[in-house]
Amino acid sequence: MWKLIGFVVILTPPIAQAGAQMHEPLSASTRTVLQRAVSDQAISHFITLPEAESKAWLTTMSEQLKKHMPDQNERDNFLTTVHYEATRAGLDPQLVLSIIQVESGFRKYAISTAGARGYMQIMPFWVDAIGSKEHNLFHLRVNLRYGCTILRHYLDIERGNYFRALGRYNGSLGQATYPELVFNAWRKYWHYPITQGLAQN
Repeated sequence: MWKLIGFVVILTPPIAQAGAQMHEPLSASTRTVLQRAVSDQAISHFITLPEAESKAWLTTMSEQLKKHMPDQNERDNFLTTVHYEATRAGLDPQLVLSIIQVESGFRKYAISTAGARGYMQIMPFWVDAIGSKEHNLFHLRVNLRYGCTILRHYLDIERGNYFRALGRYNGSLGQATYPELVFNAWRKYWHYPITQGLAQN
């Protein structure tokens, strides 16, 4: 009996403690912009840092991430993808790492009680709203592409107000708990001087 229970636990995806983005109507023009943003093909390299700086960033972030992802190759691929997708959306990669830490604890197959999926806890309705049916929200690049695109959208709506944009992202607009968790993780675990130009509002 206990072996059966253990087997079921192993096969059950971990539950995330994150909230859920709210389904809000999108204008036709906004939908088009977001569809274009998630459908572009990705490339896997740093797009803003010189080689020496990108290596330094990767080394620093990899050391911090090691306790969550022991495998070096997995960490490098993950961090390179985070950096690319965050920078592509005009976001600080460390902010994105902080969101992932709070949302899913770096668990690829995390599912919240509301049904949000993957590293950045994307609600499935986004695939219908701005994506296409073959988009798998548990796929690293797809999940990060959606998450960064959605957060950029919320930042634009909130005119750069990180507190309110993060509240929208988590489905807890106006409440301080979630934004403070992200800001604390950003300051405590993912601080990196090169990309500190973005203000933490």
